[in-house]
Amino acid sequence: MKIGIVCYPTHGGSGVVATELGAALAENGHSVHIISYAIPFRFEPFRRNLTYHEVEVTAYPLFRYPPYDLALAGTIMDVASQHGLDIIHAHYAIPHAISGFLAKQMLNGAGTGIKLVTTLHGTDITIIGQQRVFQRVTKFGIRQSDGVTSVSHELKQRVIETIDCGAKDIEVIPNFIDTQRFRPDCCPDKRAHMAAPDERIVMHVSNFREVKRPRDVLRIFAAATQGMPARLVLIGDGPELGACKDLAAELGISARCNFVGTYDAIWELLPQADAFILPSDYESFGLSALEAMACGVPVVCSNTGGLPEVVEHGKSGFLHTPGDVASMSGSLRRLLTENDLRKQMGASARQRAETSFRQEKLLPVWEAYYERILSQPS
Repeated sequence: MKIGIVCYPTHGGSGVVATELGAALAENGHSVHIISYAIPFRFEPFRRNLTYHEVEVTAYPLFRYPPYDLALAGTIMDVASQHGLDIIHAHYAIPHAISGFLAKQMLNGAGTGIKLVTTLHGTDITIIGQQRVFQRVTKFGIRQSDGVTSVSHELKQRVIETIDCGAKDIEVIPNFIDTQRFRPDCCPDKRAHMAAPDERIVMHVSNFREVKRPRDVLRIFAAATQGMPARLVLIGDGPELGACKDLAAELGISARCNFVGTYDAIWELLPQADAFILPSDYESFGLSALEAMACGVPVVCSNTGGLPEVVEHGKSGFLHTPGDVASMSGSLRRLLTENDLRKQMGASARQRAETSFRQEKLLPVWEAYYERILSQPS
């Protein structure tokens, strides 16, 4: 198959999932074309069957804001025409599904049978899609797609309940992970650079937006590690980062916090952690939690959104109500002080990742879904 994957290039779950799906499809012999305004941060160039196409947006005095959605539609059309795409796979409803639909309409006038698949990742529905100005646009993009997928059952139900789009046939295909890359024994030399030998390592990875509740990470760590040698490693960047640094100083834990910033090869750092925290208000899936689990790291996270579909409470981690700092800190302290529990839950987390979310299991699901969409009449 010839597949065009449209995604955001930023450090977020949707871009990671889209890029790694494209790479896996290319490795399996399909011709894959990644379309975005910048190279996605996990995109690996010079790989067989995998090509990147940049969306060029030209500034013009007539426009207060450059029309990215139109430039994207034009680029999709160009790539599809030149390379004979069978499928446009839009990751995120706005503007990718709309731009994909526009490109498809222009292309179908030339007699092509290209199909549009839209994957919903979360904030395109829960935040952007709920804004009045975008709700109808989101609904339209979903309705005009030939196929729609969701990363969790919870997100599918949320779409049905909150957006009247008639898309009850949304296919749930969870995110997958490369368990050969994300594994417990990767890069043990990194640990010595992150903490002292007697320190436990607690890790958090996010884009530091308010919905991730990164300040709760600091409060949980401070309460859980009183009187204990431990270090908090925070990976990522975003609007809440400055407030987190201020709070670390206020809580008196600045000396025990490492603000790493963005780090592309996250699979090198995660295996060094003893526990992982993700206390978000909402996660449609929780990819960072799954990445930690694949590295054999038990997680403490919220029982919201799709996280209960990823983390088995009491087996691969602990699930708590968002904002319940006391309960989360209690669970974190147990993981840091009870060695047998930590090892047992870490092993269960790895097994969960391998059994339910490994790339080799879910890639054929995507291929079969594409084939089914292509078989539908135009």
